[in-house]
Amino acid sequence: MDTLTASRREVIADDVVVERDVMVTMRDGIRLATDIYQPAKDGKVIEARLPAILERTPYGKTERSRSEIEVGMSTPMKRHEVASYFVRAGYTVVYQDCRGRYNSEGEFSKYISEAADGYDTARWLVEQPWSNGRFGTMGLSYAAHTQAALACLNPPGLACMVMDSGGFSNAYQCGIRQGGAFELKQATWAYNQAIGEGDELARAAIEAEDIKAWFSVMPWSEGVSPVRWMPEYESYLLDQWRSGTFDESWRRVGLYMEGFYDTFPEVPIVLMSSWYDAYVRSTLDNFRGLSSKKSRPLQLIMGPWLHGNRNTTFAGDTSFGAAASLGGNVVESWLAFRRNWFDRWLKGEENGVSQEPAVRTFVMGGGSGIRNEDGHLDHGGRWIEAADWPLPGTEYRNFYIHQNGSLSTDEPKADIEPFVYDYDPKNPVPTIGGSLTSGQPIFEGGGFDQREGEKFYGSKHPGLPLSARADVLSFETEILAEDVAVVGPIIVELYVSSDAPDTDFTAKLVDVYPPSEDYPTGYALNITDGIIRCRYRKSWEKPEAIVAGEVFKVTIEPFATANLFAKGHRIRLDISSSNFPKYDVNPNTYAPEGRGRTTQIARNSVFCDAARPSAIRLPIVRGEAMMALKPFAN
Repeated sequence: MDTLTASRREVIADDVVVERDVMVTMRDGIRLATDIYQPAKDGKVIEARLPAILERTPYGKTERSRSEIEVGMSTPMKRHEVASYFVRAGYTVVYQDCRGRYNSEGEFSKYISEAADGYDTARWLVEQPWSNGRFGTMGLSYAAHTQAALACLNPPGLACMVMDSGGFSNAYQCGIRQGGAFELKQATWAYNQAIGEGDELARAAIEAEDIKAWFSVMPWSEGVSPVRWMPEYESYLLDQWRSGTFDESWRRVGLYMEGFYDTFPEVPIVLMSSWYDAYVRSTLDNFRGLSSKKSRPLQLIMGPWLHGNRNTTFAGDTSFGAAASLGGNVVESWLAFRRNWFDRWLKGEENGVSQEPAVRTFVMGGGSGIRNEDGHLDHGGRWIEAADWPLPGTEYRNFYIHQNGSLSTDEPKADIEPFVYDYDPKNPVPTIGGSLTSGQPIFEGGGFDQREGEKFYGSKHPGLPLSARADVLSFETEILAEDVAVVGPIIVELYVSSDAPDTDFTAKLVDVYPPSEDYPTGYALNITDGIIRCRYRKSWEKPEAIVAGEVFKVTIEPFATANLFAKGHRIRLDISSSNFPKYDVNPNTYAPEGRGRTTQIARNSVFCDAARPSAIRLPIVRGEAMMALKPFAN
């Protein structure tokens, strides 16, 4: 693999030197800009063969880009500070701009070039005179996707991985689409990233666009979008939006890690995410899929945060307490944790990493319920450890919906009429928090009281509970007589019908607080949610229109969670047919995905009789199964 060097050497400190913009040639001749950090003495490189740490990123290898900060993927340290830390620990550190980004050549097409480019980079890396032939990977979000992609091709020298909040298990079911619907965080990502690219005029044009106004005129089309000034961005975005059927294009390496589980390198891997992140399913599916080979050291960490915000103690309007942050509670720091991981698996140091729990997760809930000094709901929570996921001893229990609005473990016994409502695509239910990557200025992720507000896009009646809408069905348990810990995967099975040829059904799990001095009307905290597009009710590969009057079952898979529904609270299930702008709006017409220019109101029915019992299946874990995580020893 050729290295064409138009690089420049920069002295970071007397003991750290970086060679910037080393151009590494890919198999098709495209050159990718690469920074190489090495140990030095008095500003001169020390010639030594060392293990390497590789991160491939679209966010700018030199330092954090402005757009990276805006979408919530910033780290407390600058890149050269992180690199210097690892160099001083005995590593060569390699950062690379992805194809078509920043100083790298080629055209950016999101996700699909990362496997081959990552493999070619790995092959180049192990041939360098400063490499001892072994390297580990690290990175957050897209930089976790790049890790998963290159590993699927079994590159030479790969010895361990740290995948943080990313790494598609199946991008069709998590990350790009979900339940057949399109995740509109992809639209805000394209807009936010395009602002930092292109020539000066293109950047100015994109910045001048009103992204909120554009969200009111979806779907977008060629030349009719806020990213039209960057045609390659518009092209890949529209392709994702319109690719509704699960065909071979979704099984490509880089989008479909689960197709490579059997041949995935048997190297030690850390998988980390959080309950209000967009990659909960990818992380947990990867853990289960990779667990099949017991010889592979594997660790899972799941916190309560937003995307990548591992050292915060809140998500949205919800506080989890000082114990929630990763640093100082679970590990010394995220930086020190990674060093220990690399020291163990790249250098062979017996530093205790092998004895750490396979699963460390934060169980939300159990707090005081007051409004804390920061103005957040004190929801609380605690860290637990386990040998596996789902937790051993988990009991799965169905909670059925009933005509009187109750939710209980009692099965319906009567023949009763279904719930019927009209879903109007021109008046979708607004997204109030949830599991999202930050998509400013459109999205607000995290936990919130489920009522409309000025900060939530699409809210027309600030202060009104979502449950007051005619197109939202809410079902609640009786007041809980004891704590109920819901920890694990969740399934919602609904018997439904519609008079439209296509429509969506959504489900949301809510923790309902009783009225209090701080919250006189109570607080309905969103825990997790999901969606199903009915054309895919029978098959992801073969969509099929609804037959008017047909009653059929749909399965919705909200992201897994870990929440303690405290004594005195209620468990609530909300059912509707939209959750916008988290997901794209179904026009109810069976138009090709992402192309519907007309809409119709769908009259949708949800059944709850003895023959058609709709329910949510919750994973219940008893207290004795939730072993407290041993506190981090400073």
